[in-house]
Amino acid sequence: MGKKVVVIGGVAGGAGVAARLRRLDESAQIAVFERGEYVSYANCGLPYHVGNVIKEREALILNSPQKLRKNFRLDLRTSHEVVKIDRQSKSVRVKNLQDGTMFDEPYDTLVISTGSSPLRPPIEGIDSDGIFTLWTIPDTDRIKAYIGQNKPKRAAIIGGGFIGIEMAENLREAGLEVSLIEMLPQVMPSVDVEMARLLEQNLSINGVRLYLGDAVGRFEKEGDRIGITLKSGAVLETDMVLLCIGVRPNSELARDAGLQLNEKGGIVVDASMRTSDENIYAVGDVVEIEEFVFKGRTMVPLAGPANKQARICANNIAGIPDQYEGTQGSFVAKSFDLTVASTGLSESALKRMGKGHGRDYQTILVNQKSHAGYYPGATRLVLKLIFGNDGKIYGAQIVGQDGVDKRIDTLAAALRLGANVKDLKNLEFAYAPPYSSAKDPVNMLGYVAENVLSGLMSFVPYDLVDASGKYLGGEDAQILDVREEAERMMFSIDGAIGIPLGQLRARLSELDKNKLVIVFCAVGIRAFTAARILSQNGFERVKVYPGGASFFQSVYYMGKDDACKLETCGENAPASASAKASLVVDCFGMQCPGPIMKVYQAMKEIAYGETVEVVATDLGFARDIESWCKHTGNTLVKAEKQGNKIVAILRKGTDAAAAAAASVQSAPAPAEGKTIIVFSGDFDKVMAAFIIANGAAALGKPVTLFFTFWGLNALRKTARIPVKKPLIDAMFGKMMPRGVSRLKISKLNMGGMGTAMMRRVMKGKNVDSLEALVKQAMDNGVKLIACTMSMDVMGITKEELIDGIEYAGVSTYLGEAEGSNVNLFI
Repeated sequence: MGKKVVVIGGVAGGAGVAARLRRLDESAQIAVFERGEYVSYANCGLPYHVGNVIKEREALILNSPQKLRKNFRLDLRTSHEVVKIDRQSKSVRVKNLQDGTMFDEPYDTLVISTGSSPLRPPIEGIDSDGIFTLWTIPDTDRIKAYIGQNKPKRAAIIGGGFIGIEMAENLREAGLEVSLIEMLPQVMPSVDVEMARLLEQNLSINGVRLYLGDAVGRFEKEGDRIGITLKSGAVLETDMVLLCIGVRPNSELARDAGLQLNEKGGIVVDASMRTSDENIYAVGDVVEIEEFVFKGRTMVPLAGPANKQARICANNIAGIPDQYEGTQGSFVAKSFDLTVASTGLSESALKRMGKGHGRDYQTILVNQKSHAGYYPGATRLVLKLIFGNDGKIYGAQIVGQDGVDKRIDTLAAALRLGANVKDLKNLEFAYAPPYSSAKDPVNMLGYVAENVLSGLMSFVPYDLVDASGKYLGGEDAQILDVREEAERMMFSIDGAIGIPLGQLRARLSELDKNKLVIVFCAVGIRAFTAARILSQNGFERVKVYPGGASFFQSVYYMGKDDACKLETCGENAPASASAKASLVVDCFGMQCPGPIMKVYQAMKEIAYGETVEVVATDLGFARDIESWCKHTGNTLVKAEKQGNKIVAILRKGTDAAAAAAASVQSAPAPAEGKTIIVFSGDFDKVMAAFIIANGAAALGKPVTLFFTFWGLNALRKTARIPVKKPLIDAMFGKMMPRGVSRLKISKLNMGGMGTAMMRRVMKGKNVDSLEALVKQAMDNGVKLIACTMSMDVMGITKEELIDGIEYAGVSTYLGEAEGSNVNLFI
């Protein structure tokens, strides 16, 4: 007979050791003692069985004791608990939990795979009925039985880690109201806070009420309800509680046997998985192992590492030298339609190690699509890469709806094989539009990292710009938003200077070169282009905001106060919302600024009171479109989440009564605004425009004057403003009149004599001068808008125009024209 190997515990670690060892050594005597009823089951699938995603309980059982005994000739005994290890006699004391008898079992080699257990802190009332943990199949049975018998409507989850997040989804899918309480200020502490914010936003959108940065003070059971008092003083009621606070290693046997443990109770092992006793090995959740990146020590309770450790342990017992080369802590988890994944070290872990951003490491964040944006169904992927100043990859995190797993696996492999960030741009991926982009998001990480290391670009840390748009970095800064005007109507950053990317070169004078410039766009691509323009035009301090405005919105999404926002948005879905929409706009997976442009065009095509149904993928779309409706005088009737998409119903106009009348073909109330395009720069034509505008304003009508091309000269200051311009722009400026006092009449000007004669006649007949008419119009609330596109073409800068006017593009004019019954072109 071969040597005697005793394994304490089953599941991934213990069962894996026993099976691998039998394949290597047919002569070995292998005994496995498991205190539970199940020796090999999928504990990662337990939350999905509670939520009935995995309907059959038997599907969780990977191997029955009978099958393992038969296939691997194991002395496998369930319901047997090892209560003591005697290192001197090389034996273990075993208790039969079915009849209470005790016996000693000798060993030549011992393997400890006792795993971990859920934490149950000493909180008042924690042992009350209706409070559960989820770690084993019997735990699952108890929870499902309680739900079936008591029909709870509310559930509270304590802890926002893996199991807490997964249970929140499954209980919501089962129809329960769910509250999630997390002591830390973020969910999923394994990822950095800005990535966690994406999950929190999605949890809130899916109806999970979040209580972050708060802890349970006590539980109080009264009848069928459980009262929860938080440390903050907040009180909530629920029908059941699930504790997902964390786990502790089951290392009592090892401690009592005198084996070396770390400060958290983990068993210290070497690379061969051997403990401080040469005859005893340990694997799985109970051990402390090496961290891969910096070779420190860590504990990672994950199934992947446990399975690898089991194989390495069995190899060494069988005489095949093998070593565990450290863990990256790679994981992937599902949260409703989002997936979160990570590999290697997080930025927060590096900070705990005393490492500083910039000094010791760099971070980049890119906001990409899961596949080609023009192919239907593309969704957002947010990728964060952490790397050293030498380009060594330290870690990566990804959050998105699709394609997360294959990208994190690629990055995990690159990290394991020692790739540099610059190697990422050279990776060649299989490409077709339904699966990826010609520049895969992983390639994009390589490109951006190379730009950072070479000094071509620099990111501002996401949290140095607060929710109000204020820079917190201790110096004077200006925020530049290079999105199109229509995009800024959906969401704007307070205090930002809005200059569309296409106009930036002509409007550089609007920015202060002595200040730091922080550039925003929708997702970051246009911002990088803008940063390069600025850097090559004398701006020495330019930084890009990571992930763009869409990421900014997610980071500062206040989800816990409006958890069910999408379900109650607009007018609570009145009956009219259920009627078939006049037009359906499919923006699924569309790149910015495509969606809002498409919505804008659609609203022009329908009649007042009719509705448009818009389908989009961006989680922030519901908030964006609500803001856009407010700015454009339309109504957001309803917005809801349907699977991995947002569906919004928009109604043209804001008058509910008129909308109802329109549904029975009644004519809507006429618009009363007046809109005038001032194209001409002739004195008499500009004069006519202002006379009409002032007359309409005197009647209480809203009036807009939109100045474009030659008409912009009427808004120029009379005094010469020293502005540095390209040669052609400067020549244009000298040839054109500066302000209304320099304009000439269109007929009989006669070298200026005709204009002077008209001014004299006007004065003699008490007709207000054009200068007075301009002031009168502004005092009466007439909007004077300078066309920014025309300013670029004409070489006119903001500094040269009079104060008190607005700057906008053609979409703003069209919006004003929608509410007008008079539109003039002068």
